[in-house]
Amino acid sequence: MQVDRKWVERNLGFDPISTPPPAATFAFAPAAKAETTEDFQREIIDFDSESPAGREFLAFSTSTGLSRFTDIAWPKGLAPKTGSAPRRSSDSPLPRADVLVVTWTVDEGHALSRVLTPGKDSRNDYVSYTHNFSSISEKMRNGCPAILAKRLGAYWTTTIGKKSVVVFKSDSHMSQDGPELPNIDVWRQIVQEVRPALVITTGTAGGIGKEFEVGDVIVSPIVRFDCTAKFKKQPFAQAHYASSAAKAAHFGIARSLFKANAGQLPKDNQRLPKIVRVPRNALGSSVVTTDFFGFDTSDNHYKLQGLGDVSEMGDAVLGLVATELGANAPRWLAIRNVSDPQIKADGLTLKQQAALAAQIYKGFGRWSSVCSAIACWATVAAE
Repeated sequence: MQVDRKWVERNLGFDPISTPPPAATFAFAPAAKAETTEDFQREIIDFDSESPAGREFLAFSTSTGLSRFTDIAWPKGLAPKTGSAPRRSSDSPLPRADVLVVTWTVDEGHALSRVLTPGKDSRNDYVSYTHNFSSISEKMRNGCPAILAKRLGAYWTTTIGKKSVVVFKSDSHMSQDGPELPNIDVWRQIVQEVRPALVITTGTAGGIGKEFEVGDVIVSPIVRFDCTAKFKKQPFAQAHYASSAAKAAHFGIARSLFKANAGQLPKDNQRLPKIVRVPRNALGSSVVTTDFFGFDTSDNHYKLQGLGDVSEMGDAVLGLVATELGANAPRWLAIRNVSDPQIKADGLTLKQQAALAAQIYKGFGRWSSVCSAIACWATVAAE
């Protein structure tokens, strides 16, 4: 799929170039004027479809909120069972569990919690996590999401089959925390506290290539950095990392479960979203972590084509930390959904292309994240 202004208008009800959304629809005020493409990156992180700005966006567009979510008919004995309230303070370490699942943006959190912790929402209900916040935050720049939230993230617990799971919504971001990369400290700390056998990092990403539609899911044991901006001088700038491939026993079931909410994805989608299981040695199909707000374009502006299937801004930090932990590192996977496809560059400035990508995310990021959350369920259920 390759999208242009007409595609956005058909699927979101407006053309962001000729009819820019009102300022009231933006979570990050500077993005309404969009002086730089990086403003759109922060808008994606902060946008909350259940906030006043989110409701304004839903009223302005034809996109739908998670109030339209249809409950999933899970296989017998494998439905996620939301845990009771954790008996610990926000400043306590995370509880032990078999699996740690981490997501990032506000709307990713809403979607993941709908699927894996039914009845508990990541924004309204999850326990704030502030363990060692005072020391870690000393490395963070003013104005980053974690500093504004006064926490490193929030969490709840769930059970899938016989596996215990900590579901963590991070407020720490590689792209936002600052040049000292305290996100490494956060990853190291939560992995060592939970001591899981498996870690999953999950959420939205930009599709690389024409073959992907909104909602497609990439399940990858390979992550790679493509740092050409903020961290280009770091030793990891072009590093890649590999873990064990995902067990695919329940992916067919997972794809059938997409049907319950697939009607909320773009009407131009030609099929049910697919799940791509990346083999351990398929470096060209990896998840690509950039240190800039990159997305695939028809003219390959950011040179992402050939590097992987999707691009995002953080997963390779997990690979880096796992390498540092050595023999003590858990297995890990990056499970990413395509929230915005390749953008057709013809006749558009780069800023206009970024505007299209950001508005597509705002329209469908939560719904595509439902798909990757189901893929997370399938992965845990197969353990």
